[in-house]
Amino acid sequence: MNPSIFYTILAAAAAIIAIITFFKCIRIVPAKQAWVVERLGKYSSTLEAGFHVLIPFIDKVRYKHSLKEKALDVPVQPCFTEDNVRIFVDGVLYLKVVDPVKASYGITKALRTPGLKDYEYATVQLAQTMMRSVIGKMQLDTTFEERDAINSAIVQSVDEASDPWGIKVSRYEIQNIQVPDTILATMEKQMQAERERRARILESEGSMTSRINRSQGEMERMINESEGVKEKLINEAEGKAAEILAVSRATAASISKVADAISLGGGEEAASLQVIEDFIDQMKNLAKKESKVILPMDLSDLSMVEDKIRATLK
Repeated sequence: MNPSIFYTILAAAAAIIAIITFFKCIRIVPAKQAWVVERLGKYSSTLEAGFHVLIPFIDKVRYKHSLKEKALDVPVQPCFTEDNVRIFVDGVLYLKVVDPVKASYGITKALRTPGLKDYEYATVQLAQTMMRSVIGKMQLDTTFEERDAINSAIVQSVDEASDPWGIKVSRYEIQNIQVPDTILATMEKQMQAERERRARILESEGSMTSRINRSQGEMERMINESEGVKEKLINEAEGKAAEILAVSRATAASISKVADAISLGGGEEAASLQVIEDFIDQMKNLAKKESKVILPMDLSDLSMVEDKIRATLK
């Protein structure tokens, strides 16, 4: 072979290798990702989003992490409640990587699970363990009512335990709680009985309220009637008092006028004459066939009667 051709081929191969090596040294990291670089098998640096150049054959990208929040499915698992009822629970765990170095070297799994990284697998296992622990402290009825409390307890525990792995657990949501058919039938009967009990209570409360309202209405009616009677009696009493007062005033006025008339000249004679006439009229009324009247002896003498009347008027 011609030496010139050999050197030409060798130079072309070297150029191709140099170009390939150059491009392999260039790394462009996408947004919201972090790449962990090892230099000769030891951690060297963390590449953030952007353009980076590595040393060929020395630097190597060992781990690639997404900094976005992830939703991991927590498989169905059996749990026993405090009252020894077996239920099946599954959920969704939300987390994100906050420290790529810890996420790379903080934990590893003994078995390679396809589709899950080491920290993801460990977090799911921890969430399942905490789920069994939290539900084991609750009654069956409480597990349906306290979903938010269960979620909060799991998030707090898993977040604290996973801090050395460089991740942040934001929330956990229970998807389904499956109960055995026999327990479900019993719960439905219990709920039916509870609804019937509440209906009877509401009916009795309604009847009681109705009776109370009727009694209050009757009481108010009687009060109003008594108030009316009281006002009527008061008005009648006031009317009678006014009448008596008016009569007494008129009588006093007439007596006063009579006294004034008597004090005038000839007044006594006129008064005596009037009294004698009234006396005679009354005596006529007493003198009836069917009545017996006993009179003093001095009443038969009109002069004596007139003298007594005059003495009384003086």
